[in-house]
Amino acid sequence: MIDKLEMFMALAAEKHFGRAADVCGVTQPTLSSAIKQLEDQLGVQLVWRGSRFQGLTPEGLRVLEWARRIVGDARTLREEMRAVREGLSGVLRIGVIPTALPMIARLTDPFTERHPNVRLMIYSRTSIEILKEIEDLELDAGVTYLDNEPLGRVARVPLYSEGYQLLVTRGMALADRSSVDWGDLDGVRLCLLTGDMQNRRIVNHHLAAAGVEVDAQIESNSMLALLAHVATGRWASIVAEPVAELFQCDDIRAIPIRAPDAHHQVGLIAPWREPHTPLLEALLEDAAKIARIA
Repeated sequence: MIDKLEMFMALAAEKHFGRAADVCGVTQPTLSSAIKQLEDQLGVQLVWRGSRFQGLTPEGLRVLEWARRIVGDARTLREEMRAVREGLSGVLRIGVIPTALPMIARLTDPFTERHPNVRLMIYSRTSIEILKEIEDLELDAGVTYLDNEPLGRVARVPLYSEGYQLLVTRGMALADRSSVDWGDLDGVRLCLLTGDMQNRRIVNHHLAAAGVEVDAQIESNSMLALLAHVATGRWASIVAEPVAELFQCDDIRAIPIRAPDAHHQVGLIAPWREPHTPLLEALLEDAAKIARIA
């Protein structure tokens, strides 16, 4: 039944029989047959059918919750038995918010040093995507904000406290300041992350609280794109401290933003499940060791 539950989860995530079949590495008729067999075994209809996928029935939604638990537990069991046979090995998939990408090696580098047979797949994701993909078992863990928007029921380990800095080129307005207030940014030509990023929602909140109207002509979900615009000398950006540390150079200054001195906690999250896989448990333990709360 596990393989059928995995196909059902893929269908719920993809909302399309063909794409779900591709994800599972089977043909569409094979996937459709597996879903029908699962319905027959459980005695309920799971999927509203028409000429195309039309959603899950109420029973299907309930079965999806159970599927996530059962498949998650089955994967944990397999990982634990493999660890008994071979030691820690396998793949961990970690989603990371863009502002935390510059610091992720502080966690992953010592982890891979201690566990050389483990491979890590690191994906740039929004905070919302991280939560969804952990729930759908598409990610094993995530690095995201812990204290700004609801996370739901997840295991969490704080890693650091994120402050914010103004990134400008030398010669621009405010570039000679040792620090600035949020209110000083009124009228500054800004390029910022897109609105689906929690960092952007945080920045918007602090600017609005200071009475600054946010009107970014340039928006991107890529920190590199923002840096490229800052480097032209025509734009400034508000970035998290780990990003500022990475990009500061002779031509670009990172100026702390004070008053208020805003900080938000960033940490590692994982499914609320006991026991965790041996790989995930080791990662959580390493995160607890390196945690640094500013």
